[in-house]
Amino acid sequence: MSTPLLTARGLTKSFGTRTACDAISLDLHEGEVLAVVGESGSGKSTLLSLLSGDLAADAGRVTYRLRSGEVRDLTELGEAERRLLARTDWGFIRQDATQGLRMPVSAGGNVGERLMAVGARHYGDIRTAASDWLARVEIDPARIDESPRSFSGGMRQRLQIARNLVTSPRLVFMDEPTSGLDVSVQARLLDLIRGLVQEMGLAVVIVTHDLAVARLLSHRMMVMRGGRVIETGLTDQVLDDPREPYTQLLVSSVLAA
Repeated sequence: MSTPLLTARGLTKSFGTRTACDAISLDLHEGEVLAVVGESGSGKSTLLSLLSGDLAADAGRVTYRLRSGEVRDLTELGEAERRLLARTDWGFIRQDATQGLRMPVSAGGNVGERLMAVGARHYGDIRTAASDWLARVEIDPARIDESPRSFSGGMRQRLQIARNLVTSPRLVFMDEPTSGLDVSVQARLLDLIRGLVQEMGLAVVIVTHDLAVARLLSHRMMVMRGGRVIETGLTDQVLDDPREPYTQLLVSSVLAA
């Protein structure tokens, strides 16, 4: 098998006396979607922050394979290198779209800013690309000059997706991207995400408490509890034949709901 795109080994993070992540290791390959599931407080969001560099680990390391093929330890990257990666190779879809968007900037400006960050300078080309991406995420391009504040929650999430994917990243982190949305809005957003992930061949780490989201989007699944990975495997295998009692409880509670 090819060299993983992203590798974590022994990732550990504590907050006071609470261990949020306890020596977690994983590999993620190009085009693969990994769902990290577990109850609130299980450590899944902390793990996402460690992988994306938003948090520094107490122990362990994360490596990433650059487009050149070189594998780099993310802790050894300079600040400029890290910022460039975040603007080009990576995306981060946050649970609260207001944290992933520039709310005072227009919808088109939110998409265009990321293009400008990677060197685009021609206003017409930037505006055309922004308009095209609004259409791809099912936002009327006629709203290109409107503020995200005038958008619904689902539209803000779609705009955040456009902002992140316009530079054709290889790796996208997603933190509960459908949480808090109406069921019908969730379904449309999940269909959109699944289609774009397949079309662009994205590698994704998605944190979710919703096993239906994990089944729909992911190839593999990690179940976390108390900062530890207690079960991992192909998504269908884990959900259809869970080994661990905690995973069995999670699955049975969904089936009983």
